[in-house]
Amino acid sequence: MNGEDKQTYRGRIAPTPSGYLHEGHAQTFRTAWERARGAGGAVVFRNDDLDPDRCRPSFAEAAMKDLRDIGLDWDEGPDLGGPFGPYDQSARSSLYLSTWRRLKDAGVIYPCPRTRREIREASSPSNDGEEPLFPVDFRPSPGTGSECDEPGPINWRFRTPLGQEIRFDDGNLGPQAFEVGRDFGDFLVWRKDGVPAYELATVVDEEEMRITEVVRGTDLLKSTARQMLVFQALNWEPPRFFHCPLVLDAEGRKLSKSARISLGRA
Repeated sequence: MNGEDKQTYRGRIAPTPSGYLHEGHAQTFRTAWERARGAGGAVVFRNDDLDPDRCRPSFAEAAMKDLRDIGLDWDEGPDLGGPFGPYDQSARSSLYLSTWRRLKDAGVIYPCPRTRREIREASSPSNDGEEPLFPVDFRPSPGTGSECDEPGPINWRFRTPLGQEIRFDDGNLGPQAFEVGRDFGDFLVWRKDGVPAYELATVVDEEEMRITEVVRGTDLLKSTARQMLVFQALNWEPPRFFHCPLVLDAEGRKLSKSARISLGRA
């Protein structure tokens, strides 16, 4: 990405069409839209429909309608086209595969045959207790998988630099720091069902679509730290980040996608 691209603000709205948008999504996407428009920049609508088992075209259509109904618009997207399409992740497989090959050739990812149960039973919890840390003893020797031309029916993980501190300045929350091996361990970049993982696909799309700032919820702070490692491995400059507080229900829980944005519907 050249310097001129970085001087022009480009934000994105990227719903996952596995259900209807709720009020929390609406607030985050409105913040993303306001920051882009306030900077005189562009808004990109990206349809994060990676998972064919969970995502539905009807939910993507509903998301675009609901967001337009609350006054949001965009300059590029599945419905409008644009210079950095396609804007459906399901149509960007070749980009993700070429990036998988780059990471494989760099020796920073490896095939992992371990099951979720094996990992859970052998792992220790992360600092916040939210996820099991991938056991270091499960790592294969360096270079494992280097001969592969395709991911195949097996998971692939990123070999994280244990002990490294990942730092970034969040536009809303200020300085953030995560320690590899304590806050998170080796993470998925490609699934055995042939679907690229969120951490890989999102990094590719932010780079290829020239996104300069990512606005999303605080539940993805740790994902941001993981993605910083992927950006680094690819020698790509990461965008800026702005994490919004989550909207919770009356009992303090994250909203469900069944709680569709209220627009006066009966």
